[in-house]
Amino acid sequence: MLYDAIIIGRGPAGISCAIYTTRANLKTLVIGKHDSALLKAEKIENYYGFEMPISGNNLLEAGEKQALRLGAEIVTDEVVGIDKAESFTVSCVKGQYHGKSVLLAPGAPAVKAPVKGMDAFEGRGISYCTTCDGFFYRNRKVGVVGYTDYAVHEAMELLSFTRDITLYTNGMELNISPASTEQMNAFRVNTKKIKGLYGGESLEGINFEDGTTEDVDGLFVAYGSASGVNFAMKMGIMMNGNSIAFNEKMETNIEGLYTAGDCTGVFKQISVAVGQGAIAARGMIDYVRKQKNIRK
Repeated sequence: MLYDAIIIGRGPAGISCAIYTTRANLKTLVIGKHDSALLKAEKIENYYGFEMPISGNNLLEAGEKQALRLGAEIVTDEVVGIDKAESFTVSCVKGQYHGKSVLLAPGAPAVKAPVKGMDAFEGRGISYCTTCDGFFYRNRKVGVVGYTDYAVHEAMELLSFTRDITLYTNGMELNISPASTEQMNAFRVNTKKIKGLYGGESLEGINFEDGTTEDVDGLFVAYGSASGVNFAMKMGIMMNGNSIAFNEKMETNIEGLYTAGDCTGVFKQISVAVGQGAIAARGMIDYVRKQKNIRK
C-alpha cells in the first residue's frame, strides 16, 4: 500500500499534521511508540483553549482520537530507517511502509551514549551514521553501541562493509523484538559496562569497567531509539547545528520530506509544534497533489 502521507511521531506536531492531511483526503499513516515527553506532564496550563489544566496524556489522547475520527491510521511501532527512491520507504521493527511524502516529527535530538571520552573521538572513529561512514571501515573491526532494535538495525547495515561486528550494550539489558533476535547470530554481543575509550589520533579501543580492553577501529552510536537527527544524517538532510534545517513550508532539502516539532530546534512548546505540524501538512498536501497531477 502506498500512503499519501507518512508521519513519524505521535506527539502534537505529528498528530496536528495528520488532522490536516486527512481532512485534505490524503491517505495518512502515523507511526510512533507512544513515548512522547508530554506523557510525563501532569499539568499543562499554557495551551490555548483549556480553561483548566490538562495532563499531557489526556491532551495526546484527545488529539489521537480526533485524527482517528477523521480517518487517519495510527500504528504503534518503532521506525529504524527511511529511504527514498520513487517514493519513501519507512522501515520499522514490525514491517515496512511506503509513502509519497513523509513528516519527521519524532521529538528531541538523539541521545548520546553515556560513555566517557566519546566526544573526543567524534569524526575520528566515533560515528552516528552507518550509511555515511560504514564504507570507511570495510573489512575492519567495528562496533555498535546500543541495546534496542535500532542498534540491531545499524549493525545489520554494517554487514555490507564488514563481518567483524560487535554490539556493545554498555551494561544495558537487550530490549529487542523477536525479529531482531533472529538477526543476532550475524554479529557478536558484548554486555560489559564501558568505562571509557582510548586512542591517539583516532579511536583504538574500549576500556571496560571490569578492567578488560578490546581493540576496535570504529564505533557507531545507536543508543536508545532513532531520532529525527539520526535519520537526517543518514539521508543527507541539511542540518542547522543539532537541529534539522527547513524552509517556510517545513520542507527539508529532500523534496517531499518535511519536519516539525522538537527536532527542529525551535521554541519547545506544544503550540509551536502544533503550528509547525499544520504548516508541514499544507506543504505535504500541495506536494502530493502536484505529484498526482504530473502522473495524469
